[in-house]
Amino acid sequence: MINETISPLRQRMIEEMTIRHFSTATQKNYIRAVKEFADFFGHSPAKANAEDIRRYQLHLASSGLGVPTRNMTMTALRFFYRATIKRPEVTDQVVFAREPRRLPVVLSQEEVARFLDAAPGLKAKAVLSLAYATGLRVHEISVLKIGDIDKDRMMIRVEQGKGSKDRYVMLSPYLLDLLREYWRKYRPRDWLFVSRIGQGANRLSTRQINRYCHVAAERAGIAKRVSPHTLRHSFATHLLENRTDIRVIQVLLGHKKLDTTALYTRVALKAIGEIISPLDLLPVPEVKPSPA
Repeated sequence: MINETISPLRQRMIEEMTIRHFSTATQKNYIRAVKEFADFFGHSPAKANAEDIRRYQLHLASSGLGVPTRNMTMTALRFFYRATIKRPEVTDQVVFAREPRRLPVVLSQEEVARFLDAAPGLKAKAVLSLAYATGLRVHEISVLKIGDIDKDRMMIRVEQGKGSKDRYVMLSPYLLDLLREYWRKYRPRDWLFVSRIGQGANRLSTRQINRYCHVAAERAGIAKRVSPHTLRHSFATHLLENRTDIRVIQVLLGHKKLDTTALYTRVALKAIGEIISPLDLLPVPEVKPSPA
């Protein structure tokens, strides 16, 4: 995974993460986090104690680093001290910062239609339409293969999504027609979405998918900040507004906890607007004529 000379301590950490089947991205993030702590500490991280970790947390907080990054750093250090060098007491007192929960940006159905119509080309339209039609994460879209499209069952197989879990999502008839049109032009052989036409084409990168989003939003005149995750949020919200069971949405999104999916109940404005207030369900009191 790493070409440079690897110290025995780092090699041990890599082995412990490999045993637990951590993804390549997680391994890189954890190794970088431990290295950055070692640079701050000025010695081997094996020599640090709980007070050194506390000083580093204060340093990260004062540097303006985002809460998710700070928490990921502490998770990496906790793994290092617990699993790699068996000194769990060093991170026993680690406190994780509370992440502010913000409502996701959601496009209306009219905005989605304008957005997809403004996609810069057939490939971009196929990619962005799939993102909205399925709610897949951008990395899951990038690694889709031709064989993942099951036209007989009208399903798309998502292999080893977040949390190393497989799942299925529905395949829209309109999306299938669009993918067929895309395939006839690009003739991909393995990856579904490729960077160019021809043999040896690489899969489409997540960066390029993000670029498609920005271009389409600008061309559609949408002022909201649009990313592939915005399409995922819109997918879930529109399903909820159409009264799809929230547990079904949870499965489609690949959420581990229902609480994560329940966030969309706060932005499903159409559904909220159609709820009848309990006040309107009260029996209307009989109006008695006032005495003469």
